[in-house]
Amino acid sequence: MNRCLTFSLAVFIALSTLAIPLRAARKPRAGTDSQNGMVWTNDDLARLHLRGLICIVGQMNEETPKSVSTPAPYVETQNPTWYAGQAAELRDELERRKARLGRYRQAIEDAKNLKTIAGGINLDEGDIGITPEAGIKILQNRVNETESELDTLEDLARRNDIPPGTLRGQSE
Repeated sequence: MNRCLTFSLAVFIALSTLAIPLRAARKPRAGTDSQNGMVWTNDDLARLHLRGLICIVGQMNEETPKSVSTPAPYVETQNPTWYAGQAAELRDELERRKARLGRYRQAIEDAKNLKTIAGGINLDEGDIGITPEAGIKILQNRVNETESELDTLEDLARRNDIPPGTLRGQSE
């Protein structure tokens, strides 16, 4: 009796799983009912737009007057004083980085010669080398980076016909 119940339950479940897709296939799908299709006109769209039911993206508003010619925005790269300021900042940064590299090399040399050194490694400054050579490489990369930025600024000034003395703080 128990087997008969289990078998009939299994047959019922198998038949019901087959019937579900068949019933779903007969139902109409949303948007596929071709008998009630509607043709939208521009007037219909305008009414929907006024009610806030539709948003039309990408249309140009013909009522907007064309602006005459707007003046070109101020371009910093045409101003010699901008170049002088930028170059002065980069030169100051380059000097700071070279001085730090020199102090680091001197501290390593002092440690090698067993001279008395004070302080230690400032871990708050970031990017410290695990070895002294790695620290020198990091600081040298920073110096090279600043020199590269200064070279890029000089190239930009040359392309914009800025006198070369402007970057060195000389007025011509």
